[in-house]
Amino acid sequence: MTAQQRRAQAKAEYNAFLAACPSQQLLGRVSDKWVTLILAALGSGPDCNGDPRPMRYSELARVLAGVSPKMLTQTLRSLERDGLVSRTATPTVPVTVTYELTDLGLSLHQTVRQLKLWAEAHMDDVLAHHAHHDSPT
Repeated sequence: MTAQQRRAQAKAEYNAFLAACPSQQLLGRVSDKWVTLILAALGSGPDCNGDPRPMRYSELARVLAGVSPKMLTQTLRSLERDGLVSRTATPTVPVTVTYELTDLGLSLHQTVRQLKLWAEAHMDDVLAHHAHHDSPT
């Protein structure tokens, strides 16, 4: 069996329910809170109504209230490593750095955008269930 055939067979056998499957690790990474919010926001802003477009680091920091500079930098680096985001540095004073979804990132963008919108739409229901579950019987 050639290396290409082995890769094709392994890909066909990915099963995120199995602990040893690399897709489980990827699922864990993309379901991280900051990854999800960065992918949802990248270019479409806090309301998620716009189309994806390149954004500067400072724009992302403003949109993502509560993210520390360290966490934003680490998350953007991991997204770049995974091939979901590209980083472009323009030689200006100071250097202008923009981040943009790659084709791979765009394929995930709508899914995480919908997840964010679902969480916002159903938060009251979840809080009501918390109150009911936590109340003494």
